[in-house]
Amino acid sequence: MRAPDTVGAADVGETGTPLVRCENAARTYGSGPHAVVAVHGLSCEVPPGARIAVVGPSGSGKSTLLHLMAGLDRPTAGRVSHPGIGDEDAGGLARHIGVVFQGPSLLPALTAEENVALPLRIDGVADGEADSRARAALASLGLEALARRLPDELSAGQAQRVAVARVLARRPRLVLADEPTGQLDRETGRQVLSVLLGTAEELSATVLVTTHDPRIARELDLRWYMADGRLTQPADPGTGRREVRS
Repeated sequence: MRAPDTVGAADVGETGTPLVRCENAARTYGSGPHAVVAVHGLSCEVPPGARIAVVGPSGSGKSTLLHLMAGLDRPTAGRVSHPGIGDEDAGGLARHIGVVFQGPSLLPALTAEENVALPLRIDGVADGEADSRARAALASLGLEALARRLPDELSAGQAQRVAVARVLARRPRLVLADEPTGQLDRETGRQVLSVLLGTAEELSATVLVTTHDPRIARELDLRWYMADGRLTQPADPGTGRREVRS
């Protein structure tokens, strides 16, 4: 039997209780001869303070792994836990884990500011503080002048930055970004990623980004490679660190 893929704090030189731990985690869709294994039994840890890129082609299992880590999906085998967060119910995880999806998914009837403030209000944040945090988050991404615009009045890059602001306004401990630049041109994508990483650093948030683009991956400190639902990491004998070759 093939040994499970293992990536962790020992591999990347980080210390502290991991925010996410996957133990032989697998996700299969369907059953019988038509079953599709999106993620094979893999083990990995996301240590606090890490900035990780999970790189791989479409269909490699990156999004499924991210959804498992976010608590948006459950493994069909193995276990995914959040020892560094400690709050395992879905609502608790949502307060500590922010997810940036491939598209902005903004509510069309709400302004940019209202889209950012809405999750805060759902969390029970008072209206005045929710509005203040929403404005601050938009300002940190250079969007203060666009706060009153509706989503269809924004460019693709502006809308994705609003989606990033919506996540960061909640001040999460862990940011999981699923191909956040995949629908943007190269320059806009780099700008969005730069702002995401910079603001997350100000919040002392850990960041994991999935991407198919090695150039985007180079903007992060650590690189994991995913193919066919498995994590693989050819070691760099010169540094001991493991990263994608391109």
